Amino acid sequence: MLRVSRLTLVDLFAGCGGMTRGFEDSGAFRSAFAVEFDRDAAATYAANFGDHVVCGRIEDVASFPRADVVIGGPPCQGFSPLNREAVGFERRGLWREYLRALEAVEPRAFVMENVPELLRSAEYAEFRKRAEALGFAVEGEVLNAADFGVPQRRRRAIVIGTRSGPPPWPAPSHAEPDPLSFVAYRATKGEGPLTESPRLAPWVTFREAVVGLPLQPDGHDWHRPRKPRPESVRRYKAVPRDGGDRFAMQRNLDRAGLGDLVPRCWREKPTGTTDVFGRLWWDRPALTIRTEFYKPEKGRYLHPSAHRPITVREAARLMSFPDDFALPEEQAMSSVARQVGNAVPPLLARRIAEALATSLAGAEPADAALVPAAA
Repeated sequence: MLRVSRLTLVDLFAGCGGMTRGFEDSGAFRSAFAVEFDRDAAATYAANFGDHVVCGRIEDVASFPRADVVIGGPPCQGFSPLNREAVGFERRGLWREYLRALEAVEPRAFVMENVPELLRSAEYAEFRKRAEALGFAVEGEVLNAADFGVPQRRRRAIVIGTRSGPPPWPAPSHAEPDPLSFVAYRATKGEGPLTESPRLAPWVTFREAVVGLPLQPDGHDWHRPRKPRPESVRRYKAVPRDGGDRFAMQRNLDRAGLGDLVPRCWREKPTGTTDVFGRLWWDRPALTIRTEFYKPEKGRYLHPSAHRPITVREAARLMSFPDDFALPEEQAMSSVARQVGNAVPPLLARRIAEALATSLAGAEPADAALVPAAA
């Protein structure tokens, strides 16, 4: 029996495979080849998708297979505003390797992901110019993962290039909660009659993301806590539940006569960095999950009510990784956390994939897709 074949996928700078997982979950794509420099991340990718991942520098990949779509995000450290010490700045030029892959693979489309600052860079302007010279229509937008059902407010630059028609964009499925159940808007460009449309679903919250996980981590499947020092636990307990921050913690410690637990650098900086040592909220999405989310001194990573940072499993849920996505237990916590924090949320990737698949199907002759499905 004939059925629609899945489109083939090449994933560059693949990480652990968050973007691949989203594309495969759409049902329209299958991974055929991937490249990842980090050994642990490549092992995680292989555990989930197969042994067609090359572990090494993309510069050393001599050839790429033909495929329908290329995806991936070149290392973003060089573009990140948090990277004040220019760590990894030398890898900022790896967009050229992405371009080399596009020339070799000759895909029908590509999707690139990075930090929002990419779109304002000279490198992006040059990349877009060269990609357009290869025949792609190229557009870049900043998407908030929370608008697509991910329980995390994560703004990322997405660049889509297509050879047929304008690049497709997914429609948001979720929005910041509003007390009104309906919203008034004008149909087109502020003109026309005022109409009513059902509100989008509210953003998915931390509470919804961690349903079924024990409040006290059970050690199963990366739901295990970091082992903090006793003074760290005292600090955790001083942070008010459900959104408390370091300033409230400092006041509580001072009142309890434990002011010596307040780091000197915080005393000397009474403003700014409000998210450091902050708690998440039960009924809001998480803020951006970065690579060291198990360290509350790095951001708002304390559990809303438990006196601990979030676990790797909770962070994976907040990134929209399903529990059946394999995160190898033999790897170090720091490595797995880095993979999770660097990933593209699979659910965001899926929404992009669905829009792209629809666009590519519309660009084909009616009988072109009627081939045996890939195994």
